[in-house]
Amino acid sequence: MNTEETCLAGRVARYAALADPVRLRIVDLLTLGDVAPVELQGELGVSSSLLAHHLNQLEQAGLIVRTRSEADRRRTYLHLAPGALDGLTPSPMLGVRRVVFVCTGNSARSQLAAALWHGSSDIPVASAGTHPAAQIEPGAIAAADRHGLTLRACAPRALDDVLGADDFVVTVCDTAHEELGDAGCVHWSVPDPVRDGTDAAFDAAFEDIAARIQSLAPRLTTTKG
Repeated sequence: MNTEETCLAGRVARYAALADPVRLRIVDLLTLGDVAPVELQGELGVSSSLLAHHLNQLEQAGLIVRTRSEADRRRTYLHLAPGALDGLTPSPMLGVRRVVFVCTGNSARSQLAAALWHGSSDIPVASAGTHPAAQIEPGAIAAADRHGLTLRACAPRALDDVLGADDFVVTVCDTAHEELGDAGCVHWSVPDPVRDGTDAAFDAAFEDIAARIQSLAPRLTTTKG
């Protein structure tokens, strides 16, 4: 099979996987953030066996990948494979007052996300932690510097002190997401760079968040709050 035929076969497989209403709904949900199968089951109202069938079809088509939760190791998260929906991604516009990025310590991932958001959208942004640390991680500051970005917040803040009633919450760590439950609007399962502590880990988190923001920012519009 030549390159053109291989490309065509891949496109056919993706379209076939998306032709089912349940699978299309799963992919629509994953265009915003990562979701655990148990969360999908509640959202879609399908049996676990039927959901497993649909997820296998999407995985075989190269549309989704699975990662293990860093908090509850029994749980997995589903997210779109890189480039899975190039040219096919739905683009609904959501009106939000402010975006709030949340992780556990508000010392790395959520701080980087808020700083990156400033360069991608005019929608107000804030960051917070469910259990704020004493200070921003030096590794996060160094990663921002390496990418020409300045972290604006001077110290981690508690979510209860930041969150407003109409805020659009994006959790960027599994622990915060699982702690908040339905209180979060969108979840991004970004590995914790602090656990590894290396420049490579912080750079990987930075690049992961940056790519997700580039996808999300054009889909949000400002509402008066």
